[in-house]
Amino acid sequence: MSNLSAEEKLTLFDRHVNAELEGDLATTMATMSEHPHLVSVPTMAGGDGFQEVKDFYQNHLVGKFFPPGIEFVQVSRTVGETQIVDEVILKFTHTAVMDWMLPNIPPTNKPVEIGVVVIVGLENNKITHEHIYWDQASVLVQVGLLDPTNLPVCGVGAARKILNPKLKGPLF
Repeated sequence: MSNLSAEEKLTLFDRHVNAELEGDLATTMATMSEHPHLVSVPTMAGGDGFQEVKDFYQNHLVGKFFPPGIEFVQVSRTVGETQIVDEVILKFTHTAVMDWMLPNIPPTNKPVEIGVVVIVGLENNKITHEHIYWDQASVLVQVGLLDPTNLPVCGVGAARKILNPKLKGPLF
């Protein structure tokens, strides 16, 4: 349980994300509980426990594994008693190694737009976990590693449909 207001919960999470983007590992970890876990669901990247999460952030994410010009477009935020659910569109050009999203894939210099959902657990005014979800097939199509011919995958269309529900999909 958290005794923070909804605004304070969002401030905590925003501080966490901003520290990740700025390369501030100490602040990133200061927002976390004593035994956090993190899982990037499509790739299973992350960690369990303070040291594993810290090692993951230090070696695979914080301050060095976001391409220049990465953009987060807020779609929705839901704040509950013990969690935040954040829905964003992530826009970037794959100009840097991104082990957390595209492990073992060198930069392709291709643009990517992808819907991402982050579920953030909260307890005692700290972040206990992050579960991060996205459509990996759509990412692979956009970077040229998956041919969508005859496959039920959307590529960039899925993210654009989230931002504009009036867009027609392949079945409509």
